[in-house]
Amino acid sequence: MSRRPSEASWPDLRVVSWHRPLLWLALGMAGLTVAAVVGLLVDPRSLTGAPLWAKPLKFAISILIYSLTLSWLLGLARRGRRLAWWAGTISAVFLVVEIVVIVGAAAAGVTSHFNVETPFHAALWSVMAVSIVLVWAMALLVAVLLCRSDLGDTARSLAIRAGTLIAVVGMGLAFLMTGPTPTQLDNFTGIAGAHTVGLADGGPGLPLLGWSTVAGDLRIPHFVGMHALQVIPLAALLLEVLARRIPAVARPGIRVRLLRVVIGLYLGVLALLTGQALAGQSIVRPDPVVIVIAALLIGGAGAAAAVILRGADRERRAGRHADRDRPGQPRMEDRSTSSA
Repeated sequence: MSRRPSEASWPDLRVVSWHRPLLWLALGMAGLTVAAVVGLLVDPRSLTGAPLWAKPLKFAISILIYSLTLSWLLGLARRGRRLAWWAGTISAVFLVVEIVVIVGAAAAGVTSHFNVETPFHAALWSVMAVSIVLVWAMALLVAVLLCRSDLGDTARSLAIRAGTLIAVVGMGLAFLMTGPTPTQLDNFTGIAGAHTVGLADGGPGLPLLGWSTVAGDLRIPHFVGMHALQVIPLAALLLEVLARRIPAVARPGIRVRLLRVVIGLYLGVLALLTGQALAGQSIVRPDPVVIVIAALLIGGAGAAAAVILRGADRERRAGRHADRDRPGQPRMEDRSTSSA
């Protein structure tokens, strides 16, 4: 018996060809996460206004999530599998390089990012910079491979491809942090680059995340953009779960339209956060312009989703009435089931 479109399952995790080097990396990051938490508890030192082991903890968690997601995505590629395997392996190698520098710098009590104070520190930062570029390039390659692969369900394909491409954009936003600020050029102290816009790094920030509460912070759009890799596919999964309870969402075409709204909203929020950060404005102190734009984005997305759902409900009811007027003919739901 054929399944309804809403009941089709995602690829079974047991049969997906997971990328093993990335899985090993994820396992290592799980161990580092525990070690960094211990460091936070037993080491009272701080650096640029944050606990010394906060950065290793954040990067360990981020790399853990990224490596698991990328390992799964690579298993979905149907074209260029060998190239995909190498993209994952190169990503794993250079993520290890990056985290080794970050943890080593934390253990030494010095900053890892943007530090060119001595030739040694400059060399380490150069190694990190090359690693970041290579990881970004491999993410772009994976996005291209996934766009060229048959991923099955249209809505899932859209979510995976859009999530991957937006994540590449989000990762690329990190390059905005690497140039020296005007203050650093006027009074060079061995640091060339900053997360914060408008003030020096190290001011008041949100707990653990460290995002500035008094100035713009480019880490915010970088974070939001990167995690489109997880958020948008999860939105597609949520729509499939809702389809079992909401008949209007059961049709794959409706889920595609709703996902387009989600993707549009996500891109709008990403652009807004990037503009806010570049303007030197804190995420917790938005000005009236940012508030209005955010309200328009959310309201527009909500209105678009409501229009789509109302239209889907009208189509479903019209189809049901048409079926009643033609006795002996299969219902619209049955026809969609048999064609699935």
